[in-house]
Amino acid sequence: MDYVLTTDALTKQYKHFKALSGVSMHVPKGAIYGFVGKNGAGKTTLIRLICGLSNPDSGRYSLYGIDSRQKDIIKSRRRMGAVVETPSIYLNMTAEDNLKEQYRILRLPSFEEIPALLELVGLENTGKKKVKNFSLGMRQRLGIAVALAGDPDFLVLDEPVNGLDPQGIVEIRELILKLNREHQITVLISSHILDELSRLATHYGFIDSGQIVREISAKDLENACRKCIRLEVTDTKALARTMDHMKLEYNILSNTQADIYAKINITKLALALNDAHCEILSLQEHDESLESYYINLIGGAHHE
Repeated sequence: MDYVLTTDALTKQYKHFKALSGVSMHVPKGAIYGFVGKNGAGKTTLIRLICGLSNPDSGRYSLYGIDSRQKDIIKSRRRMGAVVETPSIYLNMTAEDNLKEQYRILRLPSFEEIPALLELVGLENTGKKKVKNFSLGMRQRLGIAVALAGDPDFLVLDEPVNGLDPQGIVEIRELILKLNREHQITVLISSHILDELSRLATHYGFIDSGQIVREISAKDLENACRKCIRLEVTDTKALARTMDHMKLEYNILSNTQADIYAKINITKLALALNDAHCEILSLQEHDESLESYYINLIGGAHHE
């Protein structure tokens, strides 16, 4: 597989706090990589390292196959755009003037691409309105536009929907999908808002306490978050005996609840449970969410 970013045993310590502890991750070309972890897990620290805003204490990373210890890493970083923590924008300037300033910083030869870039992020009609009068969602989209100056093919977004209202979240989601699908931009998104990530990501990296706990594709994650039948019954011990006899995979959740991971004939099951003096109180289809998968994963990591 072709990777835009790989990291190898990255470590970063601030005084007595180890922010990263041997982080190795792999972002495939063309992916929307959801970088998942709670606040303080190490997401922003890693992003700052790969953007060149900080240096690792040990370990290394590569961008487009160029090792971080080589001088050419600067050229690789020119293919990146990033919004780290908060958008780097000037509040007393218009959206267009913000982009002109970024074009000057990057020493780009002309401003002719700016109208198309404003249209891409949905800010083409903001005119002379100053950024300080923008909504939070508009500021975030302008921050992405600034990151896209110079036409990068790898975009890094640190908590891009944090604090946004539902409409702002939808706008950012649609923009990210458009950049990825229509402009072939690989995207790394750090977030702790898992429901939103599940609508975007093609790959995931789960980080906890400065360590990568697991990397998984969205397809494999979907298979891991299996659909099941959730039963509420009067006696889960009787249910377990019945499941064993019927050779069905199941998981007892409590004294009254269990999940069955199989297609079942409800009538046959009800009759078998009746023979075991167990009643079905309720029954519904259920599938594990990304959030519950993450909680189980992190919980498991803490107890290894």
